[in-house]
Amino acid sequence: MPSDHLKLYESSGSPNSRRVRIFLAEKGIGVSRVPVDLGAKEQLSEEYAKINPRQVVPTLVLDDGTAIGEVPAILRYLEETHPNTPLLGSSPKEKALVTMWERRMELEGFAAVMETVRNKVPGLKGRAIAGAHAYEQIPALVERGRQRIADFYADLEVRLAAVPFVAGDSFGVADITAVVAVDFATKAVDIPIPEGNSTTRHWYEKIAARPSFTA
Repeated sequence: MPSDHLKLYESSGSPNSRRVRIFLAEKGIGVSRVPVDLGAKEQLSEEYAKINPRQVVPTLVLDDGTAIGEVPAILRYLEETHPNTPLLGSSPKEKALVTMWERRMELEGFAAVMETVRNKVPGLKGRAIAGAHAYEQIPALVERGRQRIADFYADLEVRLAAVPFVAGDSFGVADITAVVAVDFATKAVDIPIPEGNSTTRHWYEKIAARPSFTA
């Protein structure tokens, strides 16, 4: 479903950008993708700051120039404008539960990995928190982040023992955020799904095999 009037400013190495790319692929929505080179710090340029003052990716720019710069907001816009193949729930109850579980995957999984990476990687010195302001790294947060990731895996195993997908009976955005968090933890800090978490591993293999996850 082409929507080439939309522009997505994103980076191939950004896990947050990947969440949006997977969502777009699941929906079959086409957009114009504008690469932002994080290695060259293009996100911190004056030009990009005019698009997104927070200086992070991704940012979705509409045909009237409106810029939407937070992943949940981008996904909400895409869901509302392309309601087929709902990924944020259908009924009021389902929408609330999907929002709840996606939020947990973001805070307990994705954010835990981000905290660990940003306080650990030498190249992010002075950039411990994404955004327009500079913050120094706190080494102690690396160990806390590792514990948070371990807790995320433990809690996810319990959840997936009760339901086939993170938010319940249907695949949705909570699964997208959770898989991206797992891949982020595995590649960035070498903390994969524990060997003993067989239910999570089975869920991961099923979800990650979807064509959209190559986006």
